[in-house]
Amino acid sequence: MTRDQLSQAKDRDLPASLIAMRRAAQMARELAVRTNTGIVVQRDQKLFRIDAEKLRKAGVK
Repeated sequence: MTRDQLSQAKDRDLPASLIAMRRAAQMARELAVRTNTGIVVQRDQKLFRIDAEKLRKAGVK
């Protein structure tokens, strides 16, 4: 869904879901740095593994 579609959604929880998903993604990055593990993300229908060192270099604490 686009941001416009989310903002016009009839379900009041739907617009907040995007914020919650971004917050969860940030928490996953922080956990990966703390535990020295990586994460897997999907972009353009491709999977990418990002290790903890790359996350640290990107400024994740």
